Amino acid sequence: MSDQGIQGRAARGIVERIIIQGALVLETPANLGNGDADALTDMPLLLDEVSEKPLLTGTSIAGALRAYQRELEHGYSGRERPHDRARQLFGEVRGNESVQSWVLVNDALGVTPGIEVRDGVTLDPATRTAVDKKKYDYELLQAGTTFDVSLELLLPEGESGKTLLQSLAWALQGFEKGEIGLGLRKHRGLGQCKVTAWRVRHYVLTTPAGLLAWLENDPSSEKTGAAICDLLGVNAAMLDQRARFTLKAEFGLASSLLIRSGGGVDDPDMVQLQSLRGRKPVPILSGTSLAGAVRARALRIANTMLGEPTAKKLMDDMFGKAKTSSAEQPTGSRVLTRETEVVGNLDLVQSRVKIDRFTGGAYPQALFSEQPLWGGPKSKVTVELELRDPKPAEIGLLLLVLKDLWTGDLPLGGESGVGRGRLAGREATLAHVTPQQTREWILTQGEGDTLNFSQGKPEELEAFVEAFLARKEDQQ
Repeated sequence: MSDQGIQGRAARGIVERIIIQGALVLETPANLGNGDADALTDMPLLLDEVSEKPLLTGTSIAGALRAYQRELEHGYSGRERPHDRARQLFGEVRGNESVQSWVLVNDALGVTPGIEVRDGVTLDPATRTAVDKKKYDYELLQAGTTFDVSLELLLPEGESGKTLLQSLAWALQGFEKGEIGLGLRKHRGLGQCKVTAWRVRHYVLTTPAGLLAWLENDPSSEKTGAAICDLLGVNAAMLDQRARFTLKAEFGLASSLLIRSGGGVDDPDMVQLQSLRGRKPVPILSGTSLAGAVRARALRIANTMLGEPTAKKLMDDMFGKAKTSSAEQPTGSRVLTRETEVVGNLDLVQSRVKIDRFTGGAYPQALFSEQPLWGGPKSKVTVELELRDPKPAEIGLLLLVLKDLWTGDLPLGGESGVGRGRLAGREATLAHVTPQQTREWILTQGEGDTLNFSQGKPEELEAFVEAFLARKEDQQ
């Protein structure tokens, strides 16, 4: 027999097996699609053929963990390199040789409170109007859907086993912290999930008792807890090379808000978008609506201050570029938006009629009703943004957009022409996180037009805006 044949059957030297399980709960709806083009909706869900339950494939889980581990090691824009932690843990291909993964990830079936269908439409970022023939709909697993995820880590002896254990613990912290999204449109707030309860079984295969315990799936060694690093005996302080700018701001609803959704038979013609939270439908600010408004206003500001060519390049770098020709490659957005609940509002129906602008009279059979959200003293709209691998000028542009949101100049949702979607800023927390340091600013609305800073200096934020304006000088 050749040396190559002997090497192909060489033992991996596995001395330990660790089985890790956890209850993964969707915090926002998710689309785990099946790619079926002949379904009733444009983007249907993937269901198990036998039980017809939602299916989260092991490849999706492994891919999400691998991507998160790569980001920790090299940042958001970094690529995997030989002998990286991600490659050591999840395997790789070296020429004609395939190196197996040390992690075995199982498919997971979900228990869901229900399925919701949303409508989507492609908007022209310049005019904020719908593009012709670009309407679609998609199915979503409702928030609260739970998957019982299970994976098994194989450990060799020596220092390599300790490194693999550490790498997996750090990757699983992404689920623990809610920093890993699953499914479609993760950058627009869908598929946010979290694991709050872990179960770990540790089997040492070098002893007869340990080997028998693994073969019989003995649960006597099981440990439970909320912190995966504590259960695995790993230091939770992880290597993190990510850089990001985050923004979380609370607004009052100064007027009314209407993000349209398809209602039921007995509903008004236009109703505010709602989603299930804890078995109760609640009004939401969707990540897609927020991203569309932010991109449109950022484009307007950049066009005004920098000119159209520079503005277009800046928008493509920040918000992603669509494929318009066979020679171009699409790019993903570095701006992430979150889906948040709108609370403390009034839900009233308003009847309206279409008016003929020439005669001043009502159009026949053009009476319609709407059910927007009406603001009040206790109304609250939360806006959450994240910019990955930020440059100072890009942070400055987002700060100018925040200013327009804060003062009510940038409305959200539909029918902004009749005064809907105006917000009033209350407080905001901004953070610039790099591998070297974290800077944070906390500001609140004071009396009149003043802003109060309880943390950070306004001059530091002004420097970001000046960096954006400096790009105009670079073009001259």
